[in-house]
Amino acid sequence: MAMIDRQIGPLLSKALRRFPAVVVTGPRRSGKTTLLRTTVPGAQYVLLEDPDIQDRVRRDPRAFIENLKPPVIFDEIQNTPQLLDYVRTLVDARPRKMGQWLFTGSQEAPLMQGITESMAGRAAILQLLPFSLAETAKASPLLGGFPEVVLRPGGRELWFASYLQTYIERDVRMITNVRDLPTFRRFLSLLASRHGQMLNRADLAAPLGVSVPTISEWVRILEITGQVIVVPPYFENFGKRLVKSPKVYWGDAGLACHLLGIQSQAELERSPFWGAIFEGFVAGEILKSQINRGQRKELYYFRDQQGLEIDFVVPQPNARFWLVEAKASKTVHPSMAAPMLSLAGATGDRATRRIVVYRKPRTGPAFTALTKGAEALTVEQFARTINAGKTS
Repeated sequence: MAMIDRQIGPLLSKALRRFPAVVVTGPRRSGKTTLLRTTVPGAQYVLLEDPDIQDRVRRDPRAFIENLKPPVIFDEIQNTPQLLDYVRTLVDARPRKMGQWLFTGSQEAPLMQGITESMAGRAAILQLLPFSLAETAKASPLLGGFPEVVLRPGGRELWFASYLQTYIERDVRMITNVRDLPTFRRFLSLLASRHGQMLNRADLAAPLGVSVPTISEWVRILEITGQVIVVPPYFENFGKRLVKSPKVYWGDAGLACHLLGIQSQAELERSPFWGAIFEGFVAGEILKSQINRGQRKELYYFRDQQGLEIDFVVPQPNARFWLVEAKASKTVHPSMAAPMLSLAGATGDRATRRIVVYRKPRTGPAFTALTKGAEALTVEQFARTINAGKTS
């Protein structure tokens, strides 16, 4: 099976040339280990989830480190964060030796705290998300982008069930003491039913019989482990009163479908969640394009108190932005651009593009002309556009 090139590859190569250490974070099973092992094929590999290795590190971390010959890949460093202090001493001893110490980690916030304390200025920090549509045409709203699902879709349901079990028992428990795991599992499915909606913590807490602070903590866990995307409202009001609640999406559309019990494309297209799933898929594509180019994650939505809503506001250089509407339709018509055009007077020339993203029809041409001031792009065209660095 041919290896699929990751769009973050050039950024990783640059980091390896400029930093003694490189950290790749991201959701479990997003391809972090494969990326590092294919980019640095001669590196020694150490799996820190292995209980025997964890025991050796606990007993004598310095001896463990000194027996390794760089470059070294430490997989899942959150299991033995004490190693970072010892790696720092080796980096400081040879500060001009680049790309020697490579780490992966599945828990972004706790891992970042350790990196900040131990490796400040010594390590480049990258994030890898599952496959984007720009990386493989096999990524889709039904399958999502996790490599093992995309490459072996026949095992999709079993894979996601196993993934959730591993995620809950390892990542979640390592971050916080969730006492009632069955309720937490119900929370995951309930949150999937709110995919693409404004985050209402009280609405989630009531049916589960837990407190609002508990829901806030659980959402935080999902966010720092790369499982959900929390999209805040755009911060400029354009002369309108805005809502203040963020919207929440599952980061992987395939995982959202699994949590909702959707098992086929036909089921998905009949589902009341189809529009929200497609919208979340587009949100993921935007964030992946930013992360893979080393940019800051910046994605917003717009909604005023009169109900005018635009799915996404994507910041661009020079205080400009794109407005994006995601439509799970194969037919586009000018009314789909109406929310974006209604803001034309308030945004002026700062909104450099107004784009309706839709599904590519099987027959007939894909149209880009929509109406004056707006354009239509298939989700494939949109993925190519945002990954081509076209920022104005």
